[in-house]
Amino acid sequence: MFGYVIVNKPELRIKEFEKYRSYYCGLCHSLKERHGFLGRLTLNYDMTFLIMLLSDLYDKQEENQCRRCMVHPFKCQNQVRSSEITDYCADMCVLLAYYKCMDDWHDEHKLSRKIYASLLHRRVRVIEKQYPEMAGFVEKKMNMLSIVENAQEMPMDKVAKVFGEIMGAVFSYKDDVWKRDLYRIGFYLGKFIYLLDAYEDVERDVKKGAYNPYKEIYKEKDFDKNVLDMLMLMIGECTDSFERLPLLENVEILRNILYSGVWGRYEKAKGEKSKINGSV
Repeated sequence: MFGYVIVNKPELRIKEFEKYRSYYCGLCHSLKERHGFLGRLTLNYDMTFLIMLLSDLYDKQEENQCRRCMVHPFKCQNQVRSSEITDYCADMCVLLAYYKCMDDWHDEHKLSRKIYASLLHRRVRVIEKQYPEMAGFVEKKMNMLSIVENAQEMPMDKVAKVFGEIMGAVFSYKDDVWKRDLYRIGFYLGKFIYLLDAYEDVERDVKKGAYNPYKEIYKEKDFDKNVLDMLMLMIGECTDSFERLPLLENVEILRNILYSGVWGRYEKAKGEKSKINGSV
């Protein structure tokens, strides 16, 4: 349910993309150092967006290093940016991945997710000690998400709201003047991610008999338009709060993501559905 909050690379200047990649690489290295190879597997673009947002807003001192990695073993990357915000987001990557795996195990009995969650368990216990309130909140909300999904009859907005609340809490880095807007950005991005993920998976879920909030309406004539309207509403609320923040250093890259990049997965999913339905 992650990897939707990405850049539209063709619309970025080379310097901007290199900067974006430096934050992504910084998150990757932080995951490896704090949580090992298994933690590195939780790397995602959504948390890269959060790092850039918080780093710009709070103007944290960053380390810029030239480092090698498994993907580029013979070439030193130009910049790998990291700070205490990078470490926070690395911990959130692992925490969210763990509870998502447990949710998949409880709901669909995916053995691979159970095994991966077991392997992450020791690292999650460390994170829970450092962020007890956050960990307790995420666990509570993921359990609630399972309950409302299993109920089958809950309105999709209420189901999506639960995941939105999780992301809203993760985005609320500090209890300060920016907390409300950060929460709203995370909340509406979370709802967007949940609804888009369900849109991508609706045919597969229906075939498997799994829960999907679009299950009863996905064959309706205006289904694609209605989904797009909901997604646009979510991003509209998100960007409304985003534009109130005093951002400077990373604002153009962040705008690229919110106004353009997030729609890449929707367009891809829509195109695949058109092929399946024989309309292209």
